[in-house]
Amino acid sequence: MLLTRLKKIQGQSAALEKMLNREHECAEVLQQLAAIRGAVNGMMMQVIQGHLTDHVVKEPEEGQREADLDVVMQVIKSYLK
Repeated sequence: MLLTRLKKIQGQSAALEKMLNREHECAEVLQQLAAIRGAVNGMMMQVIQGHLTDHVVKEPEEGQREADLDVVMQVIKSYLK
């Protein structure tokens, strides 16, 4: 599923590159950028959800759960900058 999302993002990026090479209208470029951003955000959420499920919720040791959660929180903070 992640590879499918990545391929979609790659396709959208390639389309954006073609648009920029052909000097498309700014509105079309902005729309493509918004689509790429949405796809990246969706992939980010899927990875975060998987990590939380597999490494935080199911982790039996409390100390390790806290450490795993801290990793996710740091990534989210840097992503939102």
